[in-house]
Formats: sequence, C-alpha cells, structure tokens
Amino acid sequence: MRRPDPIVRPGTPPPVPGRTTSRILFSLLTLAVLLFALITWQVAVHGPLARADERLSDVTVHPSRGWALLADLGGIVVAVPVLLVVLVYVGLRARRAGTERWWREPLGAVVLMAAVPAIVVPMKELIARPGPPVMGPGTGFYPSGHTATAVVAYGSATLLLLPWLHRTYARRLVLIGCLALNAAVAVGLVVRGFHWPLDVVASWCLCGALLIPLRLFARRPAP
Repeated sequence: MRRPDPIVRPGTPPPVPGRTTSRILFSLLTLAVLLFALITWQVAVHGPLARADERLSDVTVHPSRGWALLADLGGIVVAVPVLLVVLVYVGLRARRAGTERWWREPLGAVVLMAAVPAIVVPMKELIARPGPPVMGPGTGFYPSGHTATAVVAYGSATLLLLPWLHRTYARRLVLIGCLALNAAVAVGLVVRGFHWPLDVVASWCLCGALLIPLRLFARRPAP
C-alpha cells in the first residue's frame, strides 16, 4: 500500500532531507565529543571506568602473533596507502566528470589524515597512560594511534568512494569492508595487549567526530 504524502500546511515549508541529515550528524558529533571527554577524564584521574577497563583487559589479553597481524591493519604502512589509492581514483573520476575543484575532497581527506598525529601525539604525552602489563614499562598509550589511523584512513576512503558507486551491493560491500577493518584493528590491539579497550574506544569517538565534517564537506557527484 502506498503511503499518503505528508500534509504540508499553507505557509509551512516542506521538510528538507539535507537539514535532517545535518541535524543527525551534528547530534552524532556532539555525542562522540562528550563520550571522548568522559573517557579522557576517567583515564586521567584513574576513575572507576578506567579501573573497570583494566580488569576487562586482564581477561581479554592473549598475546599471540595472529592478533598482532590484525592490529597491523591500523598501521601507517597499510592504512595510508589504501587511502591514497582511493583518493587518486576519486580525484580522477571527479576530474573526468568535469567537477569544479575536483581536488577539494581528496585534499580534505589528506588534511584530515595529517591532523591525526598532530592531535593524538600531544594527547599521549599529556595523559601519559601506562600500557597493559604485557607491554612493560612506558606511557603514551592513550588514545590509540593505530585505531585513529584506521578510522580516519578507511573512513575517509569510504566516505569519498561511496558517492561514486551506483550499485547498492558495491556500496554495501565497501561499507562492510570499512567496518570490518576497523573492528579487526580494535580486536587485534586489545586481545594482543597493545592497548587497553578504552584507548581504542576513545580513538573511535575522537576520529569519528573528525570524519563528520568531512562527510558534510563532501559533494555528491552529478548523476
């Protein structure tokens, strides 16, 4: 049965999908920032959330080479080349389509990727969180740099690639691939004992928030 069209009263503008999407994205941005602030505060003061995080890590750690390979998917030598390949592809497609300032979206993704170490490294120094026991002495484990690299590299590649994919199955495959890669990195880091779970969750929140402006910045190609 066909749903009836929404009733638009005189003098009332019809709903604008773009505005609805922007409100949703802004809400997600706010939530991500608040969660990141909460986790950072708990880690900094070694509050109840941080202590529970450490107990969870004691249960989940299983230091073996296989888990380390999953964690390596978030390394610069793996994630960044994937992003660069996608940026070149998207840039060429946009240029051939005659898109004005075709380089804008790829450049935005490059700037975002370059911002990751500029944000994460000072935070590591400021929080100075020790790592799980299997990592030995040392600090600088919060937030997770591998997680941040994976989220921004694979996330940016997905956001810029999706508008150029016209088949539903291709779009779903790319989206699932992005989620699977980030999940694999997180599991590898936590189970191998490279990071506490909250190190990973915090990077998800931080870099998820960074991706939202890129989503708003990206243009959809003309059909």
